[in-house]
Amino acid sequence: MVIIKAIIMAGGKGTRLRPLTCGIPKPMVPLFDKPVMEYTLDLLKDHGFYEVGITLSYLPQVIIDHFGEGKDYDLNIRYFIEKTALGTGGSVRNADDYLDGTFVVISGDSMTDIDLDKVVDFHKKRKSKATIVLKKVPIPIEYGVVITMPDGRISRFLEKPGWGEVFSDTVNTGIYILEPEVLNYYAVGQVFDFSKDLFPRLLKDEIPMYGYIMEDYWCDIGDLASYRKTHFDILEGKVRIKLSGDEINKGIWMNSGVLISRSAKLIPPLYIGNGAIIEDDAYIDSYSVISNNCRIGHRSKIKRSIIWKSTQIGDDSNLSGTVLCSNSAVKNGVNIFENTVIGEKTVIQDNSIIKPDIKIWPEKKVYENTIVAQNIVWGTRVSKNIFGTKGVSGIINMEITPEFCSRLGSAYGLALGSHKTMIVSSDNGSQSEIVKNSFISGVSSVGGHCIKLNKSTVPMTRFGIVYHKASGGIHVYTEKSKPFKTFIEFFNGKGINIDRNTERNIENLFNSGDFERCKIEDIKFQTEVENFNEIYIKHGIGIIPDIDAIRRKNFNLLFTSNSEGIATIANAYLKHLGCNISSILGNTDINSFSRDLLNIKADMGIIISENGENIVLVDEKGKVIDSEKYLLLSELIAIKGYGLKEYVIPYTFPSVADKIADKHEAVTVRTSSNISSIISKIYELSNDSQIFPIQYILNFDAIWALGLIMHYLVKENIDLSKILTEIPIFHFTKNEIPCDWEDKGSIIRQMANDKIKKEQDMHEGVRIIDRRGWAIVLPDNEKPQFNIYTEGFSEEMAKELSAELIDKISELLKKQGFKKE
Repeated sequence: MVIIKAIIMAGGKGTRLRPLTCGIPKPMVPLFDKPVMEYTLDLLKDHGFYEVGITLSYLPQVIIDHFGEGKDYDLNIRYFIEKTALGTGGSVRNADDYLDGTFVVISGDSMTDIDLDKVVDFHKKRKSKATIVLKKVPIPIEYGVVITMPDGRISRFLEKPGWGEVFSDTVNTGIYILEPEVLNYYAVGQVFDFSKDLFPRLLKDEIPMYGYIMEDYWCDIGDLASYRKTHFDILEGKVRIKLSGDEINKGIWMNSGVLISRSAKLIPPLYIGNGAIIEDDAYIDSYSVISNNCRIGHRSKIKRSIIWKSTQIGDDSNLSGTVLCSNSAVKNGVNIFENTVIGEKTVIQDNSIIKPDIKIWPEKKVYENTIVAQNIVWGTRVSKNIFGTKGVSGIINMEITPEFCSRLGSAYGLALGSHKTMIVSSDNGSQSEIVKNSFISGVSSVGGHCIKLNKSTVPMTRFGIVYHKASGGIHVYTEKSKPFKTFIEFFNGKGINIDRNTERNIENLFNSGDFERCKIEDIKFQTEVENFNEIYIKHGIGIIPDIDAIRRKNFNLLFTSNSEGIATIANAYLKHLGCNISSILGNTDINSFSRDLLNIKADMGIIISENGENIVLVDEKGKVIDSEKYLLLSELIAIKGYGLKEYVIPYTFPSVADKIADKHEAVTVRTSSNISSIISKIYELSNDSQIFPIQYILNFDAIWALGLIMHYLVKENIDLSKILTEIPIFHFTKNEIPCDWEDKGSIIRQMANDKIKKEQDMHEGVRIIDRRGWAIVLPDNEKPQFNIYTEGFSEEMAKELSAELIDKISELLKKQGFKKE
């Protein structure tokens, strides 16, 4: 008896099947708890093909580990791994030393019940050198069309033709019977395809080549639609294969160890794998596949869905037309709609909605009450909350994509109201331009009008909103320290960062995706404003009470910023004030900057952040004034120099600010630490006739603040170092401790319930007061961490209290299973 060997081509990546194939090669995608290639092996064995070679390329070890040498399948399996892509023909040629006679080539990622004995008999009777198995299909344009003569001899090939080129409906299935000598047209290691290269050459050389038209089942599992279709066809009995388990009722296949509630309802045809659990009142509709060790919760409904092994579905959830990969969890009250695919080890938390046609890549976490309306490829967590501490931020072209920005623009445009005007600005970075223009397209699609500012800053954008009487706006920027990250800040009609209610409204619109697009005639052209920085500088000079006094002083300044745009605007502004400026662009190393300042004997050193908001000063003696020190300095200047009676500070700020206010017959007003609350409170308390209040300028507009600070120095005839002597000594620390996102609520609750502390204040986070001072434990808005702010009566007390709280939180986190990486 002549032994005919078989070659299974199993090197496919399955790109069109992703995310199913993110962690497994295409032939290992499961069909009814078995890899699709296992059905091919069963077919070969049933027809007496016991010697099987398998060509591998993508994730080869996954296949080797599963099938081994074939002993468990009563086969002898040998593997041939491609180090580089060789094409369909090249991969088989790579097995040259294995092929010593007539052999079968078949795909490892298709489903067929073909009678291979008939094909081999056809091949031999016609003395063919290459026989191609053909199948009649209704839409042949996605395949290689093969035209045959009445006796079956092939007369023409047409690879994926257009409809105008279609002369036949018989297509190449990728199943071949070949004689080994036909491979000699190409050398081992040479790249070639059967259909594009070898077969046309055989035809040209008039080598006997025939087409066998099969009547059996065949489906190329090339995409998600065909993957679903194959399941449905098998359930309908269109394929001659035997499913595992028993057919307990017509069309219901069930395996061992299954537990099904008496109140659960099963509608055939369907399949249930080993150890599956179907809870009370669950509803499993027709054409559903529940794989091994899955659990379907109370009252949950599964319709036309394929659920891979070891997946848990909670109570009251609905899955319709989805593919849910292994080891995933769908919690309670979740709705997943048709044509969705969810990668392995993904968690969908309570009451979330996955909209139709969505793909979620493996190992993602969708947080509760989230509406997923776009594919999730990057990152590990998805929440309905897209806003962080200051707007929206993320990695460009991964988290912040053009599609994301367009949706965000539509959501903000609708949140502002129909046909409103907004300012849309950016720094001078190329990635910011992508974000800005994508955002504008979204705004325009819902009828909004955009005024575009280029090479702008956050303060300039705030000013632009008020100047142009816009209803709101955004500013897009990057930071040198985080070059791949993009930041988008959102403002209301006063130029104030939007509050949480507005953010929530935008998030709801964004997540729903139900945007009411405007009519064509309502689409507005964007307006681009050139040289707006000149208007900004002019207004900034106009707020200074006595410009001439500053010009007479002729300040000698040292300046730097990581932003070239900030440097240009700041230099122009300071030159209008008669300052001599030495610029060191990009040098923000504070120690070398201080040395440079002393060397040139500057009156003041200035470092401005890339968004134009924050400022670090260095006095004439080289002492650095940043963060808390700068805010205390600005408090003194605002109260003493500009007559403020109320100064706004966050709850997390040191109490030394209260002492400064008391000394000068003013008061501090505390508010939440988010920027929207602080600026809103400043505006609420302001009696200024100017467009922007004094405290706002000092705290949130670094360039304009310089004019007010220099005016105060000239007016009081003092140096910057002199003001610092008026700030009392204080002992303040800030620390961070990592956690899981889910830990935040429970840890804060436990801290609030801790009776050991003498006094607690619940304005923001948990404020703890004892004999050493006070501390606030505050969950971070953007990161999985707690922020701990501590002020002590001495440096030692501040550190001691902070360390005690860090230990306390670490202990609580440890009890909840958190492991610090």
